[in-house]
Amino acid sequence: MNERITPDRDTTEIEISVLPSLSGLDAATWDACACPEAADGGPPNDPFTTHRFLHALETSGSVGARSGWQPQYLIARAGGEAIACAPLYAKGHSQGEYIFDHNWAHAWERAGGDYYPKLQIAVPFTPATGRRFLVRPGFEEVGVSALVQGAVSVTESNDLSSLHVTFCTEAEREAGAAMGLMPRSSQQFHWVNDGYGSFEDFLAALSSRKRKTIRRERKVAQEFGGTIRAYTGDAIRPEHWDAFWRFYQDTGARKWGRPYLTRAFFDAVQETMRDDVLLVLAERDGRAVAGALNFIGRDTLYGRYWGAVEHHPMLHFEVCYYQAIDHAIARGLGRVEAGAQGEHKLARGYLPVTCHSLHYIPNEGFRRAVAQFLEAEARAVEEDIEVLTAFGPFRRVEMEEQE
Repeated sequence: MNERITPDRDTTEIEISVLPSLSGLDAATWDACACPEAADGGPPNDPFTTHRFLHALETSGSVGARSGWQPQYLIARAGGEAIACAPLYAKGHSQGEYIFDHNWAHAWERAGGDYYPKLQIAVPFTPATGRRFLVRPGFEEVGVSALVQGAVSVTESNDLSSLHVTFCTEAEREAGAAMGLMPRSSQQFHWVNDGYGSFEDFLAALSSRKRKTIRRERKVAQEFGGTIRAYTGDAIRPEHWDAFWRFYQDTGARKWGRPYLTRAFFDAVQETMRDDVLLVLAERDGRAVAGALNFIGRDTLYGRYWGAVEHHPMLHFEVCYYQAIDHAIARGLGRVEAGAQGEHKLARGYLPVTCHSLHYIPNEGFRRAVAQFLEAEARAVEEDIEVLTAFGPFRRVEMEEQE
């Protein structure tokens, strides 16, 4: 597809094209839109929209025909120069998205329509908030407008049921809604670094009962009979990935039916992203028995996967949540995003936050029904977050000061 459009309130003519593979665009061009802040040599804000991460998904076979995530990257050019891009996929199912639309699919198909394929602007298998409309600095308004118009045009010209933009930023939610996309709210649990100098500083902010509980959980976990170690960069060895692959397969088989990522993906990550990775392993008797994979952003540590081949009390909480807090504090990071769902995270210092998505449905009747559902859902999410926050682990006096 190649299409020329003129974004709203602008006279610049933009060419929109669709690429079936990132091999058709060099990393520097993509990253100039995805992570311009990393031009200073530092880490990107969001490691998941970098060329190296998305390309690793492709080259490893984790996305493509077998996975039901078929790349259709959107590229916007002005004067022949790429000014914006988006990780767009044609989806043959609703798996690996974490913002669920299964009921929409069932309703549409009961009415005699084909819900799939649909279009998804997202990072596959990754429920982490970040920019989805990737725009070079200086082209923010025209770039976002061009990408939205381009994605809508692809949806309509191919007679597809819907377009979805998941885990976008709040600013993108507002911009997309202003252009006619339907906003949706959901929630996750994030840990926020309130200037803590140590884990003990964090504990001091909690109520006495929660503080004692966390100390007890950490003590029990540390008594599993081995050592917990964290690896990053060149310290990550092939045997570490072999061990984590076993953990990932076990967890994936139980939660999703089959793991999303291939073994080759982790080799690609080691080759191009090892400095963006924090791999926490619990090792006993010379072998790893549990582990958690985190990705490192400029100000956020992203917890992604956990698995184990042995059960030890509280080890999950330690390896996934408390170790992440430890390392975020040590690195001066402002946030830990611990992935989708899980109210059990609340007692461990992770508070509920609103996540955002955008949706476009060409059929007017179906769009109207979904819009009504989204309005009611947004109110329920807001109320749920308010209640959960009130029952959080922090000392009441501190909560009152924050309010």
